[in-house]
Amino acid sequence: MYLAPVRYGRMNTTETFTSRVDRLAADEDVIVRTQRGIEWGTTAGAVFEQDRDEVKGLGEVLRCVTEADRRIHEHIERVKQPAEMTYCMEQIRRLDLPMKLAAVEHLFGGDKIIFYFLADGRVDFRQLVKELARNYRTRIDMRQIGVRDEARLLGDYEHCGRELCCRRFMRKLEPVAMRMAKLQKTTLDPSKISGHCGRLMCCLRFEDEIYAQLKRELPHKGTYVATDNVEGEVLDYDVLKQTCLLENSDGDRVTVRADEITERRGKRGRRRSGNGNANENGADNKEDRGGTP
Repeated sequence: MYLAPVRYGRMNTTETFTSRVDRLAADEDVIVRTQRGIEWGTTAGAVFEQDRDEVKGLGEVLRCVTEADRRIHEHIERVKQPAEMTYCMEQIRRLDLPMKLAAVEHLFGGDKIIFYFLADGRVDFRQLVKELARNYRTRIDMRQIGVRDEARLLGDYEHCGRELCCRRFMRKLEPVAMRMAKLQKTTLDPSKISGHCGRLMCCLRFEDEIYAQLKRELPHKGTYVATDNVEGEVLDYDVLKQTCLLENSDGDRVTVRADEITERRGKRGRRRSGNGNANENGADNKEDRGGTP
């Protein structure tokens, strides 16, 4: 059994398909059968072999595209989809529906037309679906999306000069927190760390796990540590370089490597127990401090 990874649809979904074609390279246009119907796709890698017993429930690569397929695909993108977009927007205005149409996806085989829209809440679009189905004589799918999905549909390239991650390879859009930007010492200027969607860029999440792991290896600010040559209070640290800036009792400041630290103490110079991790925020617990706040 031959398998091939294929990107398809307006959302650039990437899945593995069985293939009737045994020779496929990356970035080849193909016609595939998905759960939605017959669609246009592009291979995301070369074809490979797999035991038939391990292959279940996958779509299928039917063939490489022909010149006739390309003409049909071009007609859909240049003529059909713009006309469907215009007609749907007219019906939305006529029915006075509180929704914003973002994109239209007309499947290559004509099995379905998908309309992507944004709205603040739930929208009763039953009458709209009736009008669209009556006009186009095919299955109509209304799909509500968020601003991040809108960027995936309509965006192209990000600040880094590369194609949007959500369009290129990401399948699931995970939440991104400002904490991640602070941990990575990036600028906190929203205009510089926000993507096309206006939300924090997804790439901040990619390195968050390793930054968090590296940070756990470092002592907390305000704690007292000692090396073979110096001891003092931790004023700051560099997560990537794994270094700490210390201030000794004379007020001098010196940078040391984390692996040079031989002893960690709590704040106010009190010795910590075990490996120096008294609690999560780096302060001594109440028992160590006699129950005082």
